[in-house]
Amino acid sequence: MAGRDDHYESAFENYLRCKDWPYIVVDDAKKKAFAGANLKNFDFLVYSAGGPNLLVDVKGRKFPDLAITGKRRTGRVWENWITREDVEGLTQWELVFGPDFQAVLVFAYWLQGPPEKTPFNDVHFFRGRHYAFAAVTLAEYKSAAKPRSAKWQTLTMPAGQFRDIAIDIGELL
Repeated sequence: MAGRDDHYESAFENYLRCKDWPYIVVDDAKKKAFAGANLKNFDFLVYSAGGPNLLVDVKGRKFPDLAITGKRRTGRVWENWITREDVEGLTQWELVFGPDFQAVLVFAYWLQGPPEKTPFNDVHFFRGRHYAFAAVTLAEYKSAAKPRSAKWQTLTMPAGQFRDIAIDIGELL
């Protein structure tokens, strides 16, 4: 595995390995400007046997322990914010790579409670932590995203809507 400082990306890479899905890690240290524009990189190129290959940008978030709260909190459940720079970069990379590639946001949720108390069917154990991965295509995200913070240039999708459209990345492969 690549020497990654981000535990969310490391967990996702380990997940890809365990599933035996072919991928390439995009190395930010070797990032180049493309056609005079400095584009924000995605994290993984994941090859698909049945559909477009995926340009994956991993977003790490904590998923709260619903068992402790005793009720369904809305604040951090299905948290899915991203930056406008994420959208702009992924949109450009889709154009660069062409129609055989699709940009995908993968939200790597670090589960803060017992996996059996979460809504996830596929939970991945890595370095003493439980993770779940929820994927949404960039096109779907853009169609539903709303501004979150003008100051920070962030976007978000309503949690319920995100929950309804997010899928296991395996469904895209």
